[in-house]
Amino acid sequence: MIGGMYEQDFIAYIIFGLVLNFMFSIFFGLYLSKNIGMQEMIKSKGDKEQPLLVSLSLFIPYAKMAITLYRVAVLQIFFLNKGYSHKEFWIYMTSNRLNKLD
Repeated sequence: MIGGMYEQDFIAYIIFGLVLNFMFSIFFGLYLSKNIGMQEMIKSKGDKEQPLLVSLSLFIPYAKMAITLYRVAVLQIFFLNKGYSHKEFWIYMTSNRLNKLD
């Protein structure tokens, strides 16, 4: 038993979490590409690497989905509500420079 459940149930939770992650990630990517434009996203993409913790969270059920929902919240609360654009959010998420928005 793992965490009080059988291995088959645990694997099922992991698979369901991965499916939800990919679904949310795809919809969020489509939303951004619709509002920014694919060519503009390619031109303005920075060279920022994902932190190791984000990469490892793929193996924890629902953690990757929670990170995607966190990014959606950052977009809405800290960018769109303050008058920034989707493109500025994209630059913030993909660039190493924090003052790129200035």
